[in-house]
Amino acid sequence: MAMSVSASASGEPLVDMNTTPLIDVMLVLLIMFIITLPVVTNNIKLDLPVKPDGKAATTEKIDLTIDYDGTILWNGAVIESLAQLEQYFRAEAARPNQPELHVRPDKRAKYDYVAQVLGSAQRSGMQRIGFAGQEQFIEK
Repeated sequence: MAMSVSASASGEPLVDMNTTPLIDVMLVLLIMFIITLPVVTNNIKLDLPVKPDGKAATTEKIDLTIDYDGTILWNGAVIESLAQLEQYFRAEAARPNQPELHVRPDKRAKYDYVAQVLGSAQRSGMQRIGFAGQEQFIEK
């Protein structure tokens, strides 16, 4: 059997490769890289203070607990009034190496109690203030 080879354009086989599926795959990969790249590169470099002998510096901390009824505990000792608390804050703020203040409000404490304590700490010159015990606020 003989095969006829024609020179007409209508009967020739297509020899061009269809690149549309390859472009689709490349676009999907590009979108995946764009989405995942910020997660991978979201690093924060912290330079922690170091003592001259090469060991990491440890700072003192003050545990300030605020109970649900407004009772304030300074490292476990009950504070009678906000004026007494402010005196403690002033004494600690005047130190050259100011300690960290770890505020631990009870979940049921009124916002007003916490705001008064934080305002007093700020007015007294406390600079290292943070919240501790936040796991109690996670809703389950």
